[in-house]
Amino acid sequence: MPEATTQDPSSEKAKDDAPYIGATTSLPEITFKAIVLGFVLSALLAGANAYLGLKVGMTVSASIPAAVISMAVLQLFREQNILENNIVQTAASAGESLAAGVIFTLPALVMLQYWESFAFVPTMAIAMCGGVLGVLFTIPLRRALILETDLQFPEGIATGEVLKAGEEGGEGAKYIGIAGLAGAALKLCQTGFKFVSSSVHGALTGGSIIFGFGSELGVALLAVGYIVGLNIAVLVFAGGLISWLFGIPLYMALADPAQISQVVGDATGYEAAMNIWNARIRFLGVGAMAVGGIWALVSLVGPIRDGIRSSFEAIRKKRSGGAVSIPRTEQDTPINIVLWGTVAMAVPVFVVFLYIVDQSRLGIGTGRYVGTLLFGLIFAFLAGFLFSSVAGYMAGLVGSSNNPISGVTIATILTTSLILLAILGGAINLGVDASETTAAAACAAAIAGDNMQDLKAGHIVGATPRKQQIMQIVGVVAASLVIAPVLELLFQAYGMGTVFPRPGMDESEVLAAPQATLMSSVADGVFNQDLPWMMIIAGALIAVAIILIDQMLKARGSEFRVPVLAVAVGIYLPIELSVPIFIGGFVAFAAGRYLANRKEQIGQDYDEVAAQSNRRGLLFASGLITGEALVGILLAIPFAYSESTDVMAVTPSTLGLSESAFSTLTTVLGVAAFACFVVWLYRIARRIRT
Repeated sequence: MPEATTQDPSSEKAKDDAPYIGATTSLPEITFKAIVLGFVLSALLAGANAYLGLKVGMTVSASIPAAVISMAVLQLFREQNILENNIVQTAASAGESLAAGVIFTLPALVMLQYWESFAFVPTMAIAMCGGVLGVLFTIPLRRALILETDLQFPEGIATGEVLKAGEEGGEGAKYIGIAGLAGAALKLCQTGFKFVSSSVHGALTGGSIIFGFGSELGVALLAVGYIVGLNIAVLVFAGGLISWLFGIPLYMALADPAQISQVVGDATGYEAAMNIWNARIRFLGVGAMAVGGIWALVSLVGPIRDGIRSSFEAIRKKRSGGAVSIPRTEQDTPINIVLWGTVAMAVPVFVVFLYIVDQSRLGIGTGRYVGTLLFGLIFAFLAGFLFSSVAGYMAGLVGSSNNPISGVTIATILTTSLILLAILGGAINLGVDASETTAAAACAAAIAGDNMQDLKAGHIVGATPRKQQIMQIVGVVAASLVIAPVLELLFQAYGMGTVFPRPGMDESEVLAAPQATLMSSVADGVFNQDLPWMMIIAGALIAVAIILIDQMLKARGSEFRVPVLAVAVGIYLPIELSVPIFIGGFVAFAAGRYLANRKEQIGQDYDEVAAQSNRRGLLFASGLITGEALVGILLAIPFAYSESTDVMAVTPSTLGLSESAFSTLTTVLGVAAFACFVVWLYRIARRIRT
């Protein structure tokens, strides 16, 4: 049995010393049963996450659930191994991430009443083209983001640890199992039975100014904060404070009262603060992410260039008959295949745009029509690679479940809309064409973030990157084939946004599709010239200031750095998501300090003891993510079948309580449960002896 390595999640340079399965060991990876299982799981998880994303605006990373399901199924076979399990989760998680890219964009076409339904061919084609491009774009990014940076990829680490624990059994499996069961039970009580609150929030009002605050009470975000460590957790939280402690109050103090009234409506307290954040302040994050994304890409130019150069050198050496020695664990898909594959994808992408974009509806001549199609093609490739890089980087910071793909998509559709406005002027249906052009790039970006997590997990366990990249395409194909029927089924069952397929449907059960609604609003906002440009510019300036601060810290040799995208993510996300990440990072820091203060007491075995304690904390955190993610996926089944997210909910009347008493009870239980998990994680992470 290979010796597992340990990590220090409180350190920004926490990395694996060596793959779990060494490069000299070769195990079966792409097998027939792995292909079949990965294909089926990708399709199932794509459907489940399509529903969740359209209903509540968030998807759940499928890497860990897929790994757990794979281990359970493959145990039924006589021959199976950890790399085969990793291959299955690699394919399966592609379905979830592709679903995110699709549901954030294509429903906008229905909301704009350009599409009357989700026709199979165009929906499948956009999803498949964008997904395959996302896989191709992540191949040169793997070395740059996983090997050449200090990014943690928290869910990739968690997936790797789950796979290793399943292989080893013993103590590691025990910690993941206990934490997984506890996290699953809490998630079931929060989202299924709704007997325990999943969030807590409130507001302070001073005159006409509102200070909103709150926190999610789910344990997956707590675990993510623990894995990424205090530095990143503090920066994400600081970004949240920029929006909620300063942005919202300043907006309310300086904006025109009539404009505030239009945004707030009849809402009060925290709901009013959320309305302002959603309509105005989150665009600070869009501006910050746009600048931060460009900066991140600039910083990655060197590693990407070096990786591509070394790949070409290996190809030339092989063609000349020279010996090429590349460890199995570092064998990517050859760069010439990547480049030719990317060029070849231009044909189907152009055909898709030709099929979907209607010249008669644009009301323009043939020359401008062809120019628009060519622009869409070029932009889909350039923006796809740019935002795939950004999405991959952000997944390394906060994980793929918390990766604000919608923010990346907004930046994409914003740029598309501005360029189309310059090309076509006042032509009609530009919002529709911007949405269509953005969809492929959004799918690529969504795939990139999740795929980088899978490649990180593969790096930990000792997988062959080239084989993972093949299975990522298998997962994309599987998800692409089912996504159109799933979307059409959901649309016919619930309706989306404010659009219903037939009269007399229950408006209370409609799928809000919040990201797609936002995308259509942004596109229309550009053409109607009513976007909050001052917010976007202010966010960009904030990002520039953060970059300058980070460069000053770098020049001084400071260990504490300020990566701009970490702050930008915090600005864009609701404060409720930033708080538990911060608490998790502080738990990692506190546990590390506890051990450091007992260094003399522990003696010469301190390094080994600290490493084992940190590993226990990491395994426990991985279990928390596993339990919550599994239940989040499984709950989609009864929710979809009953066409309601309240099918399992406990009601106040069931307990003989009033609405206010029931609300108080659920809040108290939620806060108490979350506090117990915080203490539990801290005690596990600081434990000196097993």
